[in-house]
Amino acid sequence: MRFPFPAVLLLLLLPLAPAMADPPAREMHILGWVEWIRLLPEDLRIKAKLDTGATTSSLNALNQEIFERDGEEWIAFDILDPEDEDRHIRLEREITRYVRIVRHSGDHQRRPVVEVDLCLGGVQRREEVSLVDRTELNYQLLVGRNHMEGAILVDPGETFLGEARCPSP
Repeated sequence: MRFPFPAVLLLLLLPLAPAMADPPAREMHILGWVEWIRLLPEDLRIKAKLDTGATTSSLNALNQEIFERDGEEWIAFDILDPEDEDRHIRLEREITRYVRIVRHSGDHQRRPVVEVDLCLGGVQRREEVSLVDRTELNYQLLVGRNHMEGAILVDPGETFLGEARCPSP
């Protein structure tokens, strides 16, 4: 009996099919719903809420002032000093875009969006955050799904499981 070449090839490759179907394993970091993060390059240690219900992240930004630098739109803003809430720290970032946020009340807000480097549980990523006054909320930073995707799993019953240390780039 003679086997056609494609059938023989198929029989030889069949044992490899399960290995080819499985995606490569990726390292996932398990963190609590509240964690310390580092905002880089300023290296500020800030307490943050990890919110899987939010798509994007948002950062407390007080005294916002939009200005132009080298033909681009920038924003200067203050955050509360994590060591002394009576003191502010001034930051500046280029505005990447604006986002329209629909609040629970149905009201709309237009917020500037900037890129920040966040170090969270050993994971360092540059992500977009919207800027908003969060002083009435418990945490200056809310970390959304976009930042955590593919790298961080949240244990909602735990806090402070990770270190805000990341390898130097």
